[in-house]
Amino acid sequence: MSKKTFPLTKEQLEEIIKKYPTPFHIYDETAIRKNIRALKHAFSWAPGFREQFAVKALPNPRILQVVHEEGAGTDNSSLAELILSEKAGIKGEEILLTSNDTPADEFQKAIELGAIINLDDISHIDYLKENAGLPKVLCFRYNPGDLVEGNDIIGKPKEAKYGLTRDQMFEAYARAQKMGVKRFGLHTMVASNERRPEAFLLTATIMFDMAIELKHRLGIEVEFINLGGGFGIPYRPEEEPLDLDAIGEGIHKLYDEKMIPEGLGNTHMMTESGRAVTGPAGWLVATVLHEKKTYKDYIGLDACMANLMRPAMYGAYHHITVAGKESAPIDHVYDITGSLCENNDKFAIDRKLPKIAIGDRVIIHDTGAHGSAMGFNYNGKLWCAELLLREDGSVELIRRAQTLDDYFATLKFPNSIM
Repeated sequence: MSKKTFPLTKEQLEEIIKKYPTPFHIYDETAIRKNIRALKHAFSWAPGFREQFAVKALPNPRILQVVHEEGAGTDNSSLAELILSEKAGIKGEEILLTSNDTPADEFQKAIELGAIINLDDISHIDYLKENAGLPKVLCFRYNPGDLVEGNDIIGKPKEAKYGLTRDQMFEAYARAQKMGVKRFGLHTMVASNERRPEAFLLTATIMFDMAIELKHRLGIEVEFINLGGGFGIPYRPEEEPLDLDAIGEGIHKLYDEKMIPEGLGNTHMMTESGRAVTGPAGWLVATVLHEKKTYKDYIGLDACMANLMRPAMYGAYHHITVAGKESAPIDHVYDITGSLCENNDKFAIDRKLPKIAIGDRVIIHDTGAHGSAMGFNYNGKLWCAELLLREDGSVELIRRAQTLDDYFATLKFPNSIM
């Protein structure tokens, strides 16, 4: 079981709302640090282990500062994310660029920052050289095809747009080596919100075997292996959290069995988790605006799919509680909705909850990853604020709420009607 809690009392929450109106996302600094430390502990055996926090999960520079203080670097997938990492004080090879269909300006910024560049396609070698130059450290993203199942979020590897085939991997490293690159890493990302421990052991096996074959065939000893992220979290209360220590120890055993006998015992290890770090440490707080009774009972919030897309996009479950009613009888059934002109703008369908009244504060759990990050402006809905609950109990604004002036800014130009 995974008990769903919220770090504030109703009284504390109401005081925050006086200053920062709903809806907003709020993140718990203490929990984020605890989750980073859990990953580091699970891989404490690994030479030079570093978590490369996936910026896409929660692209906020204050969050990046927090994870960096815990020893994490960043995994970036766009120019904007590279700039966020730079502004957060993350430097050089602490930064990894892993994008796909990559434009020249992203490669140029990565070179400027001294970042590690992880290529998604063999054709990008020449494109990178022509448009930005080759980096000091280069790696390639391996797509192992049918060796891995994949899942509904990231897709089946053979159908996914990401990465190089096995044959392309050897060709890519050989070409880059011939072009003068001397330092290499190895990368894959074949899981997302994966909850089967054996999936991570399979990934490690595939990557260790690839590293060994690169040494045998090309004489390349990769400096690091990035196993990707994908560590799942228990969105449902009945789910158990992953045993990261057991997964780490399983990978440790494989490393000792495979890498050390091949003289690769100094190969550093990386992960690039986002969800496992910030997911359980975030909540979307909203206020009930309306109750509608037709063929079903609907509770309408001041938040919508623009603030949390996952339930509509993936049918994802997010636990919901009502502030001050945590112990009330669960004797009503509701659809919890937003106000977008889309029928899938629902945070929950046929959800058993306590009786809800207009004005109640609804708390949607586990929104710290791929929540605000996936925000959008359909119907002219605005991004909400982001708050950080500090370790000392204070609350810091880390993203102000978007305004109509922000929304209309790109419509204002010489001779526009705005």
